[in-house]
Amino acid sequence: MAPECHPHHPYSRPQPSFKASGPIRHQTQVASVVRYAQNRMSSAVVYSGIPSRSAPASRLVRCCRNYRTRASAINRVLWTPSGRLITGSRNGEFTVWDGLSFRHELTVEEAHDHSIRSMVWRFEHEDWISGDDEGCIKYWKTNMTNVLVKQSAHQEAVRDLSFCRTNLKFCSCSDDTLVKVWDYETCQEERRLTGHSWNVTSVDWHPTKSLVASGGKDGVVKLWDARTARELCSFYDHNSWVNSVKWNQNGNWLLTASKDQVIKLYDIRSMKELLSFRGHCGPVTALAWHPLQEDYFVSGTGDGSILHWLVGHLSPQVQLPNAHNSNNYNNSVWDLKWHPMGHMLCSGSNDRTTKFWCNNDESDINENQSFGVLNSAFAAYMSCSFPLPFHEEQPSLVAKREGTFIPGVGIAI
Repeated sequence: MAPECHPHHPYSRPQPSFKASGPIRHQTQVASVVRYAQNRMSSAVVYSGIPSRSAPASRLVRCCRNYRTRASAINRVLWTPSGRLITGSRNGEFTVWDGLSFRHELTVEEAHDHSIRSMVWRFEHEDWISGDDEGCIKYWKTNMTNVLVKQSAHQEAVRDLSFCRTNLKFCSCSDDTLVKVWDYETCQEERRLTGHSWNVTSVDWHPTKSLVASGGKDGVVKLWDARTARELCSFYDHNSWVNSVKWNQNGNWLLTASKDQVIKLYDIRSMKELLSFRGHCGPVTALAWHPLQEDYFVSGTGDGSILHWLVGHLSPQVQLPNAHNSNNYNNSVWDLKWHPMGHMLCSGSNDRTTKFWCNNDESDINENQSFGVLNSAFAAYMSCSFPLPFHEEQPSLVAKREGTFIPGVGIAI
């Protein structure tokens, strides 16, 4: 049954067989719109500590579900540069949704033989990679053509993938306790980072340096020099599994989320914890920094909630306690991704739904909003008609944009 909405890579190996349903559009006008908007935004002057006027993406605009018999939990969501959304499910399928109309475009059955656990896009390219429960990594093109299969990249599930900013290398982490650095063109393992004592659940490559952050079920966050495979630092501040680690684009902040219901922010200039964010009622399962506003991020939890945060404020600014609230399934939010333009948030959940969240109209903002609990600080953040300093009383939390200096760690490889 068709899904419904409530809203040359150089390798030439044989392509695995799969069944595809629905039309695929190779080019749309969306890409041009996204590039135009991004160019306009990037040309604007950005002041540290002065938030934008954008409202939080807390209004549900569409809930999409694949009603086919084999529909299963959504483990990963991935925005394409053209504004489409790709979801990876537990049954090994990819589903493509239009980012404007939210209509179903394509389903790739048996894209993986096992549950899809990781997906990441190459910076400014038309390629992306994915990993599954069997330890396999696959290369893909924008038209959903599989161009390379790396069997047994890991001995167990590939939990996360991340590209170096130059796109020449990428890293992977797995339940086999390893973090690996790969050469993209040859898909050959170059370095093996060992040090975690249990499953490694998340990995993220620094936006400008050859620095890799990882977190695992041992509750430890580690920083690595990707050039030498040397461990640089370890943080032992979490009391349970670390589910996610995310670098901020300023290169100075590292965000970590844990099963202990706490999010921690580290400043690598001092190699110390900067802030702890509390307020979740379940394990924190997903994190996503806003692509344009550096002090704004969202988190998802095991109870189906989504919370919006601002650095400098210890309480959540917007709370969506029932963002995913199916009565038939575990409601864990497994992944969160911002649209490249930053106006829309997508969440994928264990309840088998993909939800799209957009900014609210300022005229709709009041104390009794149905979309969630709005903190007064964030209301001020959105209501000003021109940029004003928002938390100037805490200048030490404002990240500066000069390069991050870490002895022994150079630019990205």
